[in-house]
Amino acid sequence: MDKQLRISVISLSLSTSLGFLLTLALSSGSTEINGMPILAICAILAYAINYVIFVPSFLARTEHYFDLTGSITTITLIVYALAASNERDARSFIVAAMVLMWAVRLGSFLFMRAKQTGGDSRFDSVKHRFIPFLSWWSLQGLWVLMNLAGALVILTTQEPESFGAFAVIGICLWVIGFAIEVVADQQKKTFRRDSRNDGKFISTGLWAWSRHPNYFGEILLWIGIAVMGLPVLSGWRWVALISPIFVIVLLTKISGIPILERRADKQWSGDPSYAEYVKSTPILILKPPSAKLKQRNETGK
Repeated sequence: MDKQLRISVISLSLSTSLGFLLTLALSSGSTEINGMPILAICAILAYAINYVIFVPSFLARTEHYFDLTGSITTITLIVYALAASNERDARSFIVAAMVLMWAVRLGSFLFMRAKQTGGDSRFDSVKHRFIPFLSWWSLQGLWVLMNLAGALVILTTQEPESFGAFAVIGICLWVIGFAIEVVADQQKKTFRRDSRNDGKFISTGLWAWSRHPNYFGEILLWIGIAVMGLPVLSGWRWVALISPIFVIVLLTKISGIPILERRADKQWSGDPSYAEYVKSTPILILKPPSAKLKQRNETGK
């Protein structure tokens, strides 16, 4: 068994085991259908949808539908949880609407990007191997479940709470985060479409405030949903707070920022303007750009 296969087997085992344990914790206090917690049904769907779409993807040796599947899974779980619960309130409908907006926007954005670029380099070494490729789809099932932990607790709770300060604060955080992510992604998309920017790095707009403003927005919106869910958390359901923590760790320590930073350092390591950009611009949290960066962006030098 080679190294890639060993890692994939471990990853597959961990993703299913962690998903099972998370489901046990979150199912406490969930509304039920014929004795089965709705949240547990959502967890089963999270993995089942990914495993089903994995099959034709593996046969075709393509990752084009990976990110789209993540969005489809998210949408399915949210719609099912909202429809199946008999304790729907204003908080439930608002949270469902927010997550659906996020899923449709991000899924379509990533799908179109994958189609335009011809693929995703993350899968180059695994999409021809059954277990390694399957492990990615299993991890995506866990990713969806962890992402939605707070939202699913809100949608499936047996004891809804009144719409109070936590709900208002959470909505504000979500709106700000979502706006930042959408604007940042659009700014980068527009930048890359301009042939004059070939081989250059973006340092304008929100990208002058942060090297990864889209990830800052992503983190902020999930914190917003977690805040909205605070009044309905009790017992083991406090584990739902793993959602924003998971997003933060994933984006800052594992798959997001570290990969992009290494790639950028390799591409622009000898560029003095990039070194200055890195020195003066926060890696994540937004901060007004330095006077020097403003001048460079205005003059193009």
